[in-house]
Amino acid sequence: MSSLWWTPSGTHSPYVDGVSRAGPFAARLGLDLLVVVTAVVTATTTVLRDDLLHPTGPRFVLGVIGITGAVLVLLARHRFPFAAPACTWVMCSALSFLDGQLIVNGGAILIAGMGAAVLLGSHRNAALSRLGLVIVLTGSVAVVRNGPDSSADDLLSVPLMFAIGWLVGWALRERTERTEAAEGRAVRAEREREAAARIAVAEERGRIARELHDVVAHAVSVIVLQVGAVRHRLPEDAEAEREALRNVEEAGRTALAEMRRLLTAMREEGDEAELLPRPGLGDLARLVHDVDAAGLRVDVHVRGEPVPLPPGLDLSAYRIVQEGLTNSLRHSGAGRAEVTVDYAPDELLLEVRDHGAGDPGASGGHGHGLVGIRERVKLFGGEMSAGPAPGGGFLVRARLPREVERP
Repeated sequence: MSSLWWTPSGTHSPYVDGVSRAGPFAARLGLDLLVVVTAVVTATTTVLRDDLLHPTGPRFVLGVIGITGAVLVLLARHRFPFAAPACTWVMCSALSFLDGQLIVNGGAILIAGMGAAVLLGSHRNAALSRLGLVIVLTGSVAVVRNGPDSSADDLLSVPLMFAIGWLVGWALRERTERTEAAEGRAVRAEREREAAARIAVAEERGRIARELHDVVAHAVSVIVLQVGAVRHRLPEDAEAEREALRNVEEAGRTALAEMRRLLTAMREEGDEAELLPRPGLGDLARLVHDVDAAGLRVDVHVRGEPVPLPPGLDLSAYRIVQEGLTNSLRHSGAGRAEVTVDYAPDELLLEVRDHGAGDPGASGGHGHGLVGIRERVKLFGGEMSAGPAPGGGFLVRARLPREVERP
């Protein structure tokens, strides 16, 4: 029997983590490679120009270096998300004054300009993103006006084309912001769930300790009383034995006092001391009656010969059944449930199964639900499982050893 059917939140396999890291790295490497290829193609096209208007000498060398640098500067986009694409457009517009055909005749540099426009539109800072649109429009107008073969229609169509690229980046920016906001909310919700789970465990452990206090205190009280009775019956000449029993009796009384002090410290403000007797499996009939009155019909099946259980184990077994039925009543929407109590030779087996369609695994609050069952099972070194039952419904199983192993 497995301990639980849940997997810890926030855990991934090494393969999944590796893929998660490799995805962005591959995308970044691919874009960097595209920038380098674009720069090489741009430089090659510029060098191989054979039109009559291309410059020569230092102007030609400056043009080749400038147009190649205008593309390669995009490699710095991660460190300078605004300055890098903005430099691409500033350099291109400046080079158009040096050579009017240098930009308009290069297809690769137009691809770089479109990429820079998208990057400016996707910048996280909205003000800088809008400034980027101004740079794109101004630069594209300058490039078109300096082109010797540009027409009046080009003054409208070319800036409009790059403005559309900027709009694509703006849309990606908003989508990224929504995605990151959703991821942030999911992370906060996960942290809140983890914090709530830790609080639930702490409260449940405190509740279990308070419940078991009376069981242990009763046993220690009996020991102290019996030791005192034996001490008074010893003959006068058994002074050593009387002194030993006196020490045991004193230690027992001290332990009781410390337990009461500890319980007082653990009790939350406003908690009332429970005066009713602690329930056990012998009180299942009353529990079933109460649950049935709340709208959930319960059938109880007892297997094996019922035997007296240690008080702590008896109390925890009752609470496990109680929590299982409460979850079914609150969350499953079932009309019928079954409880099986199996008195095996060395262990106590408990099953709570409903026939609903819901998921009773959801905790009904701090200190309730499966958290409480798990903590009680762990207390006695047992095992539990919880999940959908074959044929529908929800099934909770718990195995509690009749003899708790001692370290």
